[in-house]
Amino acid sequence: ILLLAGAVEDSPASWGAVLLREELGTSAGVGGLVFVAFQAAMTVGRLAADRVLDRLGPVAVLRAGSVAIAVGSGLGLLVGHPVSVVVGFALAGLGAAPLFPVVFHAAGNLPGLATGHGVAGVPWASPVGFLAMPPLIGLVADALSVRAALAAVPVAGALLALLAGAERTGASPTPTGRPA
Repeated sequence: ILLLAGAVEDSPASWGAVLLREELGTSAGVGGLVFVAFQAAMTVGRLAADRVLDRLGPVAVLRAGSVAIAVGSGLGLLVGHPVSVVVGFALAGLGAAPLFPVVFHAAGNLPGLATGHGVAGVPWASPVGFLAMPPLIGLVADALSVRAALAAVPVAGALLALLAGAERTGASPTPTGRPA
């Protein structure tokens, strides 16, 4: 989950402006809007994440967020208009917002592992997605196009939706004693 979350969060920053500027023909100023929209939506999502997580639980929130990533970025790229890309990645940013907080929570609640040890592992694992995805997208972009390469984001969203149930292993028990 951390690898995919890192990949999703880095892609608009590393490649969004390149897509808008070089492939969709926008100005340099407009090119930066993918990153701004993603980050603004992710900030709003993180501010609301605790209340939503308390109400719906981590697995449902991970699934819904992952679907938002897949659908938002996928439709934005499929339509291929600058507005659709910006709006699609804003939706992806909203979906990505709870990923890291939920993973930190799960890591801190792993059975048989001290909270500090579990949480300490997250910063060690998460940079791999941030470091691996930009060059992989660059390789695909050179061979095909940036738009085709950024299809990795909706694919990552779909994979995250499939992996969301794995968070149950790190969930703290509910008052009934069953994982959330």
